[in-house]
Amino acid sequence: MSLPFTKMHAQGNDFVILDNRDASLPPLDEAIIRRLTERRYGIGCDQLLLLEPSDVADAWMRIFNNDGSEAANCGNGLRCVAEILMQQMRRNAVHIALADRIVQAERHECGIAVEMGKAVVEDETEAHVDIHVGNRHRVFFEATETFPEDRNIEIITGQVADHIWVDIIERGAGRTLACGSGACATAAAVWHREQHIRPLAIEMPGGCVHISGNMEQIRLTGPVAHVFEGRVPRF
Repeated sequence: MSLPFTKMHAQGNDFVILDNRDASLPPLDEAIIRRLTERRYGIGCDQLLLLEPSDVADAWMRIFNNDGSEAANCGNGLRCVAEILMQQMRRNAVHIALADRIVQAERHECGIAVEMGKAVVEDETEAHVDIHVGNRHRVFFEATETFPEDRNIEIITGQVADHIWVDIIERGAGRTLACGSGACATAAAVWHREQHIRPLAIEMPGGCVHISGNMEQIRLTGPVAHVFEGRVPRF
């Protein structure tokens, strides 16, 4: 017996996607997640995404970091899963359930767009702004403070008008090439700090996404890519 999977990425932020909508998969424990996501002994990825059946959306998506911990939100993962669902259902829009919300995703001329919901400012100092977008982020304008370990970290390294450059350290995954919710948090922090809401291009090490909308409904748009599909032995 073997386990089917799909490997995808968005701006280099990569995912192993397992489809359990037919309840055919064995329970996933931390050891299995670590083995599947490890880059030398497993398939390798930043996060493992598990699709489950949903009564209120086209699928329920659970998110596991490569250390086995579970995350609450993942903008790039949502866009990758949306691409799979839209291809399977031959539709240009789908709804995906997370633990605390239902996300709408649709095909866009620039890739896949998802409505990420509300961005909430939780705290700020001169050096950083704490943003909650379903998961917690700290966006640094100056990297002069110790990085906390209980949230994702975005470090703004440059800005020219409406184009922002940022480095990312994800909770449970470490330094990554991109983070969709992190791009949203970065845009929200810039909007808040500058008191000027407008579309922004967020340039991450793996590529660029576009953030639009406002603090009540933030929208993430960018391309995604299939890497490969395969099967691994069940264990």
